[in-house]
Amino acid sequence: MGRAFEFRKARKMKRWSAMSKAFTRIGKDIVMAVKEGGPDPDSNSRLRAVIQNAKAVNMPKDNVERAIKKATNKNQGDYKEVIFEGYAQHGIAVLVETATDNNTRTVANVRSYFNKTDGSLGTSGSVVFMFDHTCNFKIKGDDLDPEELELEFIDFGAEEVFEDTDEDEDGNAQNCIMIYAPFESFGAIQAELEQRGIEILSSGFERIPQVTKKISAEQAEDVEKLLEKLEEDDDVQNVYHTMEELSE
Repeated sequence: MGRAFEFRKARKMKRWSAMSKAFTRIGKDIVMAVKEGGPDPDSNSRLRAVIQNAKAVNMPKDNVERAIKKATNKNQGDYKEVIFEGYAQHGIAVLVETATDNNTRTVANVRSYFNKTDGSLGTSGSVVFMFDHTCNFKIKGDDLDPEELELEFIDFGAEEVFEDTDEDEDGNAQNCIMIYAPFESFGAIQAELEQRGIEILSSGFERIPQVTKKISAEQAEDVEKLLEKLEEDDDVQNVYHTMEELSE
């Protein structure tokens, strides 16, 4: 298995990859998608993808419809996507993706988290090059061969295709297939999956560290203090780092 498989496996085990903040994140994604391409998912591929993700985390349909309606209101401000880069203790690079309607507040908060945990907030470009920006699709695995699918989707940018398991709406394990590709391949793969009638369960973007750093359990606790503060912030959408995950 490749880096994408190992990365996904590690994130699934993480506390912060649970769905506690999912509704908040998706609500912001809906606003940004509607502002960018309008409220009709049939003509807005980004909104269509967000709605799929909402279903994947059991976000009620009424909530989704309210969020879309709210996003079309002229008084609804837009969210700006801002990336922060820096280092936690022990030389661990940290990349923070935010969606904010108040950049001054977000900058102050993120800087304070780094300072309070003896980390350092860096300048733009200081660590982003250490991560590969990828897109991913989780599709239904019924009657699909991952190896054949990988060969068929190489032309659309797919780099890694593998079987996985997740929970369905009732909490039961279900087989699925993951497709990972470079960030810029998202549109082509989404269009081809939809054209083939393959059900997309969810999709998104991730930043996979090119190299990870192994540190001790005690040092990892120092790093976790920063990660926890960042992940609890309402403006933070995703947090990535180069710390090698400790074995369970």
